[in-house]
Amino acid sequence: MKLILITSILEFEKDICQLFKKSEVEVYSSNDIQGHKFYSATNIKDNWFSAQKDTYNSKLFFSFTSEEKVEIMLKNIEEFNTKKTTTNPIKAVVVDIEKYI
Repeated sequence: MKLILITSILEFEKDICQLFKKSEVEVYSSNDIQGHKFYSATNIKDNWFSAQKDTYNSKLFFSFTSEEKVEIMLKNIEEFNTKKTTTNPIKAVVVDIEKYI
C-alpha cells in the first residue's frame, strides 16, 4: 500500500478529480490549503519592497492505494503537466506504508 499526496493550485481541482478517476483511484480525500512563495527582487526598480510574498489558494489531495494505481496516477500527472503551461504544476509525492490498521 502507498500514500500519494498531491498539491496544486485551486484552479486544477476538477482536473485532478478527473485524473483520480482516469487512474481508477476510487477513494481519496482533499483539503483547502494556502500555498506561499517568497521572491526577492534582483533589481530594486522591479520591486519597491525588499521581498515580495505571494499566496495561492491551493488544494491538497491524498489517497491510500495500491502501487499500481499510484504509478498510473503519476504518469497521468506528468502527462497533464507537460500539456499545461503554468508556473504552478501539479506536484505529487508517494510514501510507503509500512503498517496500517
